[in-house]
Amino acid sequence: MKLARHSHYLKNPFIVFFVSVVSLGTAAVVIFQLIDVSSFKDAIRQASDEPLGVCLAIGSFALAFFLRALAWKKVLPSISLKQSLAGIHLSLGANHVLPFRLGEPFRVVSIVRRSSTSIDAATASTLTLRSADVLCVIVIGAVIAPAAFADLLGWVGWVLIGIISVICFFSFDWLKKIVKRNDSVKLPGPVAIGLSAVAWLLESILVWQCAHWAGLNVSWSDALLVTTVAVGAQIAAIAPGGFGTYEAAAVAAYVTLGYEAEAALVSALTAHTLKTIYSLVAGGIAILTPKPNLLGRIRLQNTSELKPVRSLVNNPVLLFLPAFNEEDAVADCIRRVPKQVCGLPVQCLVIDDGSKDNTAELAAAEGAEVISLQQNQGLGAAVRVGLSEGVNRDASAVVFADADGEYPPEELQNLVEPILSGQADYVVGSRFLGDIQFMRPHRRFGNLVLTRILSLIARRKITDGQSGYRSFSPRAANAAEIIHDFNYAQVITLDLLAKGFTYLEVPISYHFRTTGESFIKLFPYLRKVIPAVYREVNST
Repeated sequence: MKLARHSHYLKNPFIVFFVSVVSLGTAAVVIFQLIDVSSFKDAIRQASDEPLGVCLAIGSFALAFFLRALAWKKVLPSISLKQSLAGIHLSLGANHVLPFRLGEPFRVVSIVRRSSTSIDAATASTLTLRSADVLCVIVIGAVIAPAAFADLLGWVGWVLIGIISVICFFSFDWLKKIVKRNDSVKLPGPVAIGLSAVAWLLESILVWQCAHWAGLNVSWSDALLVTTVAVGAQIAAIAPGGFGTYEAAAVAAYVTLGYEAEAALVSALTAHTLKTIYSLVAGGIAILTPKPNLLGRIRLQNTSELKPVRSLVNNPVLLFLPAFNEEDAVADCIRRVPKQVCGLPVQCLVIDDGSKDNTAELAAAEGAEVISLQQNQGLGAAVRVGLSEGVNRDASAVVFADADGEYPPEELQNLVEPILSGQADYVVGSRFLGDIQFMRPHRRFGNLVLTRILSLIARRKITDGQSGYRSFSPRAANAAEIIHDFNYAQVITLDLLAKGFTYLEVPISYHFRTTGESFIKLFPYLRKVIPAVYREVNST
C-alpha cells in the first residue's frame, strides 16, 4: 500500500498493462478449467429471475461504500460526501483494472483535485482508514470463527496482517501530526471505525445472496466468514480486482465450513462478477463527477470576446521567418517579401533555429536581419522569440510565415490589413479558403482531420488549424503564450481564444514545398502535440 511504490508503477503503463493482462488471463484460465459452466449459468439465470435479490445484493454492497465514505468524511470534514464517495469509488474501479491494488493512490488523486485538502492529509487519512478497514474485517473473521479463520489465513496471511498493522500505526501517527497543525483534519474515532465494521457486515449480504443462487444453503455468519477470508486474501492480490485470489480464498473457506467445492466456486465467481460490475460502473462515474472531473476539460471554456482595437501605431510591420536548415529556400522567400504594406514599411527578420547549413548567411546576404539560436530548439521556441522581438520593437503588426516558400510573402497585406483596421487581433491565413496549388493527399487529409478536432476543442469554426502564416496585433503578440517548443499551431490559437482575442481567417494561396524536408512526422507530432493541447485547454 505504499504510495511511492504505486506511483512508480503508474509511471510505467506498459508494465502495468502487461502484468494486468498476464495475471488476469492466467487466473481466468485456471478458474474456467475448474468451474462447472452450466452451474454458473444456472446461478446467473436464477439471479436474473430474482430482481429483488439482485437489488438487495448490489444495494448492500453500495451501502457498504457509502458508510466508508461517511467514515472518511469524519476524518476530513471539509470534503463533501460526493467528493468522498467519488474518491473511494474511483480507487475501487481502478483496483479492478490495475494489478497489485494500484488503484489505491487514485483515492488521494481524486480528493486532492476536487477539494482544498492537502496531499499529505489525503494520503495519511487514506492509509489510516484503509489499513483500519482491513484490520476490521480481520477482527470480524477472528471473532466469528477463530480457529477456522486462523487456519485459512495461514502464516503468509498473518505476516501480511502484521505489515498492515505497521502501516496503520505509522499512518495514524502521521495523521496525528497533521491534526495538530490543521483543524480541518480529525483522527478516526469510534464512529468512523464502527462505520467501517458495519460496511463489512453489509458486504457479506452480497456473498450470502450469491451462495443462495449457487444452491448453497449458507447461513449469514458463514457468508460473513467467507467475506472476511476472501477480502483478507486480497491484501496480496496480483491480478486486477484480486481475480483468482478472491475465488481461491472463498472456495477454501466454503470447503472448511463443509460446503461442496464446485458450488462454492460458482458462488464465489458470481459474487465477484457482481462486485466487478458495480466497481467498474461506479468507478467510471467517479471519473466524471463531481466536478472537476478527473479527465480535465477537453474543450475551451466559453469566454467573452475582447473588442479589437484599431492600431494607432505607425511603426513598421515585422515579418519573421522561423528557419531550420532552409538554405535552398530562404533567399527566394526573402526576395518575395514586399517592402511595405498598408503604407507601412516591412522589416524582415529570420529566426535561425540552430541550422547546420548556410541558412543564416544566405538570409543576411538578402538583406534580412538574422537572430541565430545556438542550437535547434523547435518551431514553437522560434515563434516565441519572433513574437517577443515584435513586442520589443513596438511593431504595428507582427507576422510570421514558414521560410520554406510554401506560404506566399506577396500576400502579406491580406494578413496585416485586418490587424491595422481593428477588425481582428489574430489573423490566420487559411489554405482551405484560398487556392491550394498542390498538397499531398495524406497531408490534406491529416490537416482537415486535425482542424476539425481543433474546431471542436475551440468551440468555433476553424478551416485551417495548422497554417504557417499568421499575424498578431501588438496586444495579442504580447499576450500570446506558447507552452510547447516542438510546435505552436494549436496551442497558440487555443491560448488567444481563451483570452478573448478576436480570431479571423483570410484566404491565402499555397504550394507544397519543393525543397528541403518537413519536420512533421505523424506519430511524433501527435505524441507531442496532443499532451500540449490538453495542458493548454486545462490551464485556462
